Amino acid sequence: MKTTILSIALLMGGAVAMPAFQNSVGQDVKNAGNASKDAVKDGAEKTGHAVKKGTTKSTQAVKKGATKSTEAVKKGTHKAADAVADKTSTQ
Repeated sequence: MKTTILSIALLMGGAVAMPAFQNSVGQDVKNAGNASKDAVKDGAEKTGHAVKKGTTKSTQAVKKGATKSTEAVKKGTHKAADAVADKTSTQ
């Protein structure tokens, strides 16, 4: 009789402990999902900031290059005009 009562007590104890363990595992899975979601969100924000910074830098570099090339073309045009003027004025 003692072994029957002990067996029933152990089975009942296991049945009670099992749902608590399952809740713990389920919560761990939820926490892992939330952590992954937060990591993706943070990564996306950092990537967005990096893209914006890179775009701004490249835009500024293009503007600077365009200004330099415009100035070089102006200088070259004036040099060519002066050379033509020198050749036509001596003849």
